[in-house]
Amino acid sequence: MEYAIEVQGLTKRYPGFTLDNVSFSVPSGSIVGFIGENGAGKSTTIKAILDLIHRDQGEIRLLGKKDGAAFPEIKEQIGVVFEESYFPDNLKIADVNGIMKRIFQNWESEKFFSYCHRFELPDKKSVKEFSRGMKMKLSIAVALSHQTRLLIFDEATSGLDPVVRNEILDIFQEFIQEEEHTVFLSSHITSDIERISDYILLIHRGRVLLFENKDTLLYEYGIVRCTPEQAARLEPSQIIGTRSSQFETEVLVRNAGRLREREDLVLDRATLEEILLFTVKDGKGEERE
Repeated sequence: MEYAIEVQGLTKRYPGFTLDNVSFSVPSGSIVGFIGENGAGKSTTIKAILDLIHRDQGEIRLLGKKDGAAFPEIKEQIGVVFEESYFPDNLKIADVNGIMKRIFQNWESEKFFSYCHRFELPDKKSVKEFSRGMKMKLSIAVALSHQTRLLIFDEATSGLDPVVRNEILDIFQEFIQEEEHTVFLSSHITSDIERISDYILLIHRGRVLLFENKDTLLYEYGIVRCTPEQAARLEPSQIIGTRSSQFETEVLVRNAGRLREREDLVLDRATLEEILLFTVKDGKGEERE
């Protein structure tokens, strides 16, 4: 299997926080959803991948090349969108095209204007007149318009309305129709991640807790709704986390298939949001490759 991103033993230390021995590999031709609570280490990981910060330990390969972000020919093939747009306010779409044409050797003006038209971006207005959603669409149009093979998004859909988010997710799915194309998507909107991702990467307090095929993950995990007494009789190794109310106890379990035949228990499908909340709340989970 070929990998678009390979991270091995990545460590970055800050006062009060450590990105601790993070390892994972992103298969080419896939969408990987990168989730975790605020401060878990998502942005630090992405900055290290892009060589925007110095890492203390570890090895990173991008598109098959060690320390790929340091090489212009690899940078040319990576599109990056951050949470904020960094285009100067006075620019118009034609100005952005002119600047990008001088930055990227493989810049595709026709494709850029096609995306701008599709996104209904006004060509007569400057960036300062754009809404947040329009600025994000402009960033995505740029990211897709230089023969890009790898798209990296750091909370790029946060704060956008559902209609705009849905439109952007459709673009991601179109993008990976070509097998060489890959999307690495960091977001706290788990419903978006659950909808389009092939794999889920969960980080908590600087450590990878799981990296799993999404369909396998959602099949293996379930929510048991039961009494406290029934919860106490569940096999401890299956339990990821629990939460209780005055009416019932909810238990997130792995290997849920082993409980599906139990008539004394109510077992529901676990959403990605529930898996994240239970795992983070209890601080449990095992690092998985």
